[in-house]
Amino acid sequence: MSREEGLPEGLKVVVTAEQIERRISALARQITSEYAGKRLFVVGVLENAFVFMADLIREIEIPVVCQFVLSDIREIESGHAKTREIFFFPEVAVKGEHVLLVEGLVQSGLTTDFLASNLLKRGAASIKTAALLDRQGARRVQLQPDYFGFQIDADYVVGYGLGAPNLGRNLPYVAATESPEPVSKHS
Repeated sequence: MSREEGLPEGLKVVVTAEQIERRISALARQITSEYAGKRLFVVGVLENAFVFMADLIREIEIPVVCQFVLSDIREIESGHAKTREIFFFPEVAVKGEHVLLVEGLVQSGLTTDFLASNLLKRGAASIKTAALLDRQGARRVQLQPDYFGFQIDADYVVGYGLGAPNLGRNLPYVAATESPEPVSKHS
């Protein structure tokens, strides 16, 4: 049985494991330099950030505090209008902290923008964002991650912590697929 079993057919590697490793080392050196003499409070957005964040923090050479949050986007009906609300939990105490918000993939930017603004309102001394993958073509708000690994155009990707929907997170590379749907084992 291979790692790819059950994943959508036609996976195309868009970022190799070696490229990821080199880029994370470079990002960690930059972050270490920019935060020299400070403690960094790293907040990873689950589920897509966990592999990227784990590898990134192991390369950062300053004190690091780690916290994870899970975001939840809900459609709320109010009269005739529908609105989207973003929630995240657990609550994160960041007052006075230098925060690095870590995402595996930034697409629309709505969640990242909301979380960054919310953490600033909670008293963070500073906030920067880091993403392994940046899909600017899907952006709905003006947002540029402060640190990013790779820009991509693919609509659906799996690997390196990203899943379809949950399969493929253990792939050591990032691959594009035409569909987010996994292949049934019984096909």
